[in-house]
Amino acid sequence: MTPENMRGGYRWRRPEWLDVLSPGGWVICALAVVSTIVLVLWPIPRREGLVFWTFAKSHQRLYEPITEAWNSEHQREERVHIVLLSAGALQRRLLSGFLSGTPVPDLVEAYVQIVAQAFMGPLEDVGFVDLTEVIRAEGIDEQINAPSFAPWTSRGRIFGLPHDVHPVLLAYRADLVEAAGIDVRAIETWDDFVRLLRPLVRDVDGDGYADHYLLNIWETNPELIESLMLQAGGALFDAQERLVMASETNARVLATVVSWTTGPQRIAVNAPEFDAAGNKMRLDGTVLFSLMPDWLTSAWRQDLPQLAGKVKLMPLPAWERGGRRTTVMGGTMLGIPKRVQDFDSAWRYAKHLYLSPDLARALFRSTGIISPVKQHWSDPIYDEPSPYFGGQRYGRLYIAAAPEVPPRTSSPYNPLAQIKLADSALALKAYAQQHRRYTVADLLPEARRRLGQAEAEVRAQMQRNLFLAQERR
Repeated sequence: MTPENMRGGYRWRRPEWLDVLSPGGWVICALAVVSTIVLVLWPIPRREGLVFWTFAKSHQRLYEPITEAWNSEHQREERVHIVLLSAGALQRRLLSGFLSGTPVPDLVEAYVQIVAQAFMGPLEDVGFVDLTEVIRAEGIDEQINAPSFAPWTSRGRIFGLPHDVHPVLLAYRADLVEAAGIDVRAIETWDDFVRLLRPLVRDVDGDGYADHYLLNIWETNPELIESLMLQAGGALFDAQERLVMASETNARVLATVVSWTTGPQRIAVNAPEFDAAGNKMRLDGTVLFSLMPDWLTSAWRQDLPQLAGKVKLMPLPAWERGGRRTTVMGGTMLGIPKRVQDFDSAWRYAKHLYLSPDLARALFRSTGIISPVKQHWSDPIYDEPSPYFGGQRYGRLYIAAAPEVPPRTSSPYNPLAQIKLADSALALKAYAQQHRRYTVADLLPEARRRLGQAEAEVRAQMQRNLFLAQERR
């Protein structure tokens, strides 16, 4: 019903376009318009000095003493103020700031997934300052472990200082393995691993289920599968950020992982990290070996103190004799957004913090993370024996693995590729169970097919991004 009123002798009819929305809808639109105007016109005061965002409380605690000393020695406009945000809030605010012009910090710590999203558009539109030339001019590229730059590099340009290396070793229940008379030094390859350790997968209490499984890996964890692909020389994207999911190396790793998780010769179990059920499986010895990046060592020490002295570390078995004995998982960088107030001051602080020997020592002591700065690797702190890891000098083990960490790219489509990788693994396991085909040789043709299909699906999404497509022509 259209309301009508008589005003001054004229009949007034409400315009029909007002009926497009309800009165409540128009109120919402009005509020949106007003809030947008306020956001654009309202002056946003900035704290004097440089603002530094981080997402990790443990990082903030380490940085505060160094930052306080920095602030005491510098003018007010060069002082740094650390702001702690949740990982999700930091990602949303930073990426929206890059796109909309809303406030962003002068320095920011960002992890792999955030940085990958920032690389989505043309190179000139990346929200971080391109640090390539200044890093090379100052010789920082020679000071830092070369593979550590890879996740922060897009199309040959470096956009951040590496915080870490994150090599991966194999943690194992030394008390149980050694009691069985097994010397892990005899294990060089994954074939050796399965052959020598399979006798441990047995039903001890007679309930019909194995009491011990060898490895913590499952088809639903694409990050672990990708890490093993990287170790084997595969990748989801090559050095030029071209999609290479369906490579023969990737197919063989996928077929091998699925063969570990199903069938009568199954050796793997799903024991998630940071999970009560997963931790109980580790305490009970249900899982004997776990892939362990350096950052995970502190989580085990904190969450599983009962395993102190019962756990040791060893290099990963290689995929072939003489092959790589480590891989990589995770990563963080320190970047400088293009709208930084004072680049020179921000860059000086970034170097002061990330290249600091004091930070390297504190970082390892509190989190187990080794520094990417090679000159710090001779620090005696890495030679201290760890009671938790059976007296091993575990810092030195991770340092030895650091130069062998495989390079990886930071494609904005890597999260999508990981999802499709998980889909492929699930489908391959279903195929194995349906057809009762459990060996790597039996699964390899289907693994190739599934990865080819996954690659086609990811490529279809990538081709929608005209900016990246044009740059790669």
